[in-house]
Amino acid sequence: MKIKEVEIYSIELPLEEPFVISYSTNYSMASVIVKVTTDTGLVGYGEGLADEHVTGEIAEGTYHVIKTKLAPAVIGENPFHMERIHDLMDKAIYGAPTAKAAIDIACYDLAGKALGVPVYDLLGGRYHEEFPITHVLSINTPEKTADEAANRVEQGYRSFKMKVGTDISEDVKRIKAVRERVGEDIAIRVDVNQGWQTSANTLQALEGLKGITIDWFEQPVLADDIDAMVEVKSKSAFPLMMDEGMRGVREMREIIAKRAADKVNIKLMKCGGIYPAMKLAHMAEMAQIDCQVGSMVESSIGSAAGFHVSFSKKIITSVELTGPLKFSKDIGNLHYDVPFIRLTEKPGLGVDIDENVLQELTIVSERITA
Repeated sequence: MKIKEVEIYSIELPLEEPFVISYSTNYSMASVIVKVTTDTGLVGYGEGLADEHVTGEIAEGTYHVIKTKLAPAVIGENPFHMERIHDLMDKAIYGAPTAKAAIDIACYDLAGKALGVPVYDLLGGRYHEEFPITHVLSINTPEKTADEAANRVEQGYRSFKMKVGTDISEDVKRIKAVRERVGEDIAIRVDVNQGWQTSANTLQALEGLKGITIDWFEQPVLADDIDAMVEVKSKSAFPLMMDEGMRGVREMREIIAKRAADKVNIKLMKCGGIYPAMKLAHMAEMAQIDCQVGSMVESSIGSAAGFHVSFSKKIITSVELTGPLKFSKDIGNLHYDVPFIRLTEKPGLGVDIDENVLQELTIVSERITA
């Protein structure tokens, strides 16, 4: 089986509500979809959703890299040969993990379909039966954030990821308001998205939250300042998660060596897809560091890929892949049993693509052949 053709689609996924984090407000998500066809007629889908604040990539760049570098490099290759596929992509261009993730995911989708098995069976088999869905609370006033949390608890949610990082005093009020409203039995994780920037600011915020039960604080300091994470970890009892500061193997090595975090957030768009994500999970497992698989708010394609990684590894203890729940229109049919996610046994990613919706959301598309 050889890759015969790669079709590329630049799309805009409409959000139900604005998604507000410390460094941006999004009303839609720009994504790049790839449709890879083999000489046997099988079709696999992949996705690359860029975030310039995390990997330095943008949607237009991701589209161009796939068109000019990656698609030509993998035409004629066997999608089962993942080590070779990644080596060819790495030789074609340095970095560009989001673009590489799109090709990687499509190849896994193809391999699963060719064998008639779910992607998680290609990764060692299924370990988890289900994961609870963590609802993400974007930045709002303390009162409105607490109201939204209370409404979601009524819908069955038992855990929240709170976005903060704009103003320390307001962040402290926001976190306290949600905890007071939902009670002690609901899990709260706080994602600062680098917003507190320094260890001094972070320690100030954590001092104001003493006595509040929080599962962990995610990336409070600037991504490249791993030493700041080490300082915060040494001076606070709150668990810490590394996200933007852990993109690939190099950062993971440093995090492990310095014991800079209690948990790491693996994202396929940061590391280059399913294949490198599994390598990071293995590294974390050897160092006994818990993992989460998160997302850049991808469609059903990217979200399903993240779930297949998550369901296959014991060391992955939480997931945050809720993009499809936030879109008013999606190109796929990844199913959530809110407040849980349970994958099916359908082959490949297990996601059916609505070609009509894909065309409707497409801004520009191209086909690359041999």
